[in-house]
Amino acid sequence: MAKPDSEIWNDVLVHVRNTYPTIHRHWFNTLEHSDLDGGVATIVAPSATFRDYLESSCAEAFDDAIRTVTQRLVTCRFVADGDDAARLARADSESGRPPVEHPARRAAKVDENGMLPLSPDYSFNHYVIGPGNRIAHAAAMAVADNPGLAYNPFFVYGQVGLGKTHILQAICQRVRQNRPTLRIAYTSCEHFMTRFMKDVKAGQMAEFRHNFRHVDMLVIDDIQFLAKREQTQEEFVNTFNELYLLDKQIVMSCDSPPEEIKDLAERLVNRFKSGLVTQILPPGFETRVEIVKEKGRLRGLTIANDVAELIASRVESNVRELESALSRIQLQAVVDKAPITLSLAELALNDGQRSAHAPVTIEQIIEHITDYFGVKLSDLQSRKRTRSIALPRQVGMYLAKQHTRHSLQEIGGYFGGRDHTTVLHAVRTIGDRSTIEPELGRAISTIETKLRMPGRHE
Repeated sequence: MAKPDSEIWNDVLVHVRNTYPTIHRHWFNTLEHSDLDGGVATIVAPSATFRDYLESSCAEAFDDAIRTVTQRLVTCRFVADGDDAARLARADSESGRPPVEHPARRAAKVDENGMLPLSPDYSFNHYVIGPGNRIAHAAAMAVADNPGLAYNPFFVYGQVGLGKTHILQAICQRVRQNRPTLRIAYTSCEHFMTRFMKDVKAGQMAEFRHNFRHVDMLVIDDIQFLAKREQTQEEFVNTFNELYLLDKQIVMSCDSPPEEIKDLAERLVNRFKSGLVTQILPPGFETRVEIVKEKGRLRGLTIANDVAELIASRVESNVRELESALSRIQLQAVVDKAPITLSLAELALNDGQRSAHAPVTIEQIIEHITDYFGVKLSDLQSRKRTRSIALPRQVGMYLAKQHTRHSLQEIGGYFGGRDHTTVLHAVRTIGDRSTIEPELGRAISTIETKLRMPGRHE
């Protein structure tokens, strides 16, 4: 006898939680679902932000779960509560009508205009405040509540993994919630440049300028990548000026203060400094403890004080590494089918401790990268940008940053003389992707395990 849809849905959530623990979120239990008629299961998220997170980070996991549970070729489709699609799905489910034909699920990584989706993880509700970020948080709240009036432009900077993207996305989400009619353009500097070059070649600059200048708020992540891009800098100056003169809010993040961005036009430096420039510092011990607990709550986990303090004592650098440590502990608990205790956490983290007498070297990292991905050293050091080469290269840079004391510039030297901004981009990209892409996370864990094995120097 076939299971009722409610039981199937519960089994789907259990499968996602057990098989993909690092992407599971506590709010998954609030998702609605349609009847499983035909080949599409419609899942209703609380808002567009939650829908975008599901599409960009969880689609494959939910597809795998529902196919495993039902043994049918079913595809999950995500819609936002209040959308026409959500109303239709509820109506079909209640009436027993077969669902109408739906368009293919859209990819939400970057939309056709180069805009990035927002993550529900990155709201002010989930932002842990401490001495190192208190001013940045207060300023960000003021910007979100009074866009264009308080601190314009707003420029926040700090080392990689300290929560700059969280601040930017939290501003966007608060504005979207409180003033839904305002137009927000949120993107990365890399995507801004890519879209600019594409539209220049296609002769579509009118469309480009419409997308980035006909907005009420422009939010750009990693603005340091404008360095050395003279033509793009010229376009950004003009975009900045037009928005600023119209009292439209401009928000930017960077890895350094404006005056330290190399090869950036002086007029851009001056414009960036004309509003509020604020720094985010690495979190102290007590803040790190609270961050671990909050990251656990997001995943539906209750992290005891002793476990949170253990993680905070082992990881002192940034928030992203705290989350990575929590992921290792969570995966250990899933593998052992055991609760998260201090002894289990120590087991997971001790496996990652390196002997002070045998530090990991970049040469060893490169050796394991070439072996795991089946690429050559010459490929990693070349200018090739195919995915089969670019991904291993980025993973190598990421591991070098995590496991050695080399500077970004020194790491870049091992990978074909790349500059520090390229290495920083790789570290950030792999750090983000490894927490939401299980296959990539497993690849990194496998390589790290081999780096820790005795006799790795042989």
